[in-house]
Amino acid sequence: MNPNGSNPYQLQFSGIGFWLGLFAIFWLLGAIGLGWLVNSLLILFGLMLLAPIVLFLGARWWLSRNIAQGQCPVCNYELAGLNNSQLACPSCGEPLQVEGGSFQRLTPPGTIDVDVVDVSARKMDE
Repeated sequence: MNPNGSNPYQLQFSGIGFWLGLFAIFWLLGAIGLGWLVNSLLILFGLMLLAPIVLFLGARWWLSRNIAQGQCPVCNYELAGLNNSQLACPSCGEPLQVEGGSFQRLTPPGTIDVDVVDVSARKMDE
């Protein structure tokens, strides 16, 4: 005999009962002429499932078209930025503009960039 008084051969339908009840409600609404309500709920449920997938794929497509990767023209630090935006290099702090997928320094008009050449000092013979 079982001291707890429960039948060991009893089946548990706790998870299925919810779905059967939901199905019965939808069937009852469809049977009394409210099929449009059932259809609209199913369409809404389908949109809720598809919207995150569409948003994820759309965001990936937009980012792939608008992110530029390259090197800082001053310190050659590898960085990424959005096209047509301004940012500062995290390594040297130089303000940069992203144009056409490449990084350019933000300088006032008329500024000329020069390259520094190291000239070693020599002693002149007298």
